[in-house]
Amino acid sequence: MLDDQDRIFTNLYGMHDRSLKGAQARGHWDGTKTILENGREWIVEQMKASGLRGRGGAGFPTGLKWSFMPKESDGRPAYLVVNADESEPGTCKDREIMRHDPHTLVEGCLIASYAMQAHACYIYIRGEYIREKEALQAAIDEAYEAGLIGKNACKSGYDFDLYLAHGAGAYICGEETALLESLEGKKGMPRMKPPFPAGAGLYGCPTTVNNVESIAVVPTILRRGADWFASFGRPNNAGTKIFAVSGHVNNPCVVEDAMSISFEELIDKHCGGIRGGWDNLKAVIPGGSSVPCVRGENMKDAIMDFDALREVGSSLGTAAVIVMDKNTDIIKAIWRLSKFYKHESCGQCTPCREGTGWMMRVMDRLVRGEAEVEEIDMLFDVTKQVEGHTICALGDAAAWPIQGLIRNFRDEIEDRIKAQRTGKVSAVAAE
Repeated sequence: MLDDQDRIFTNLYGMHDRSLKGAQARGHWDGTKTILENGREWIVEQMKASGLRGRGGAGFPTGLKWSFMPKESDGRPAYLVVNADESEPGTCKDREIMRHDPHTLVEGCLIASYAMQAHACYIYIRGEYIREKEALQAAIDEAYEAGLIGKNACKSGYDFDLYLAHGAGAYICGEETALLESLEGKKGMPRMKPPFPAGAGLYGCPTTVNNVESIAVVPTILRRGADWFASFGRPNNAGTKIFAVSGHVNNPCVVEDAMSISFEELIDKHCGGIRGGWDNLKAVIPGGSSVPCVRGENMKDAIMDFDALREVGSSLGTAAVIVMDKNTDIIKAIWRLSKFYKHESCGQCTPCREGTGWMMRVMDRLVRGEAEVEEIDMLFDVTKQVEGHTICALGDAAAWPIQGLIRNFRDEIEDRIKAQRTGKVSAVAAE
């Protein structure tokens, strides 16, 4: 369990003042100039030593990602782009940072941009986040007025500009290259890689795209030291993490705790336990809607970090934990996710454009029990033809929930088909 003094986000629930004055009272913007004076290489090395892995879902080491940026400029400007397009169903951690603790992000943008020689940073925020945008813009304005960013930021001699760009609510723009396309004013469609953004990103210039939480933790890591951050969690899964727990728990919440906390401790200490008790737990989606579900009995002892969740056949993703009790129609729940991915596919790649619709229609029949048992294997086969065959990971995101369903709850799908044959299909499934 994380002690209060070790929390990075001290205003996650909005109990305190979110203004610059309030943020400074809680220790933000303290000695920022000194951090910058330590130099770019020191910052990048500290980030590598901290063990921070990207908090946007993929878990790529943040310091390593920064080190891919060119050391010497070839005349092109460099950019930092912050991905605040938090559109993954179940995920709601970044919005709390932007609503209640926006100065952690603004300060993080300055330090990270300095480390990568970027004089400009763009925060791309999702279209639905209206109040979050207002809170973040107010924080940016305050930082400009106080001389913390802008010309001669923090009196460091470094010029830095921060821009907030509002998206139009497309899930695909959460994929880093589609985000860059959208930021340039084009259709949000993923680019082929290579070139990777570090070589040719925004406007064809060296660019790094990072998640909100990845950037917002940077100032505190550098103030308290890489060893402090690395002391939480298991090796290769370091640091604190914001978990967003929704679904059938007594107290759904967004909470910061140490990485590698057990699922049981996370639910009992922060969420007041499972609705109806632990025996009522049916399934958990541990990392946002795109990762496979895990059966309840396999999840109770699971450890919440990147490596441990891979061992139980899923992923930490964005740490958006969706809990489902035994009242859940799991087939219908996964159908609903497949409908979402079908709707949000940009249509650029044939496997995804055609496959998402095809998978949704088969799922539609499985919900009602109107399919053949043989179609279960055929559906699984199609998910494998979509997964890994698209430019971006949306194809994988559409395939994985269905794979998790078939691996873990095949008996329920078969039972429903048999019940439909004998005229005993439940009223829930027939809706």
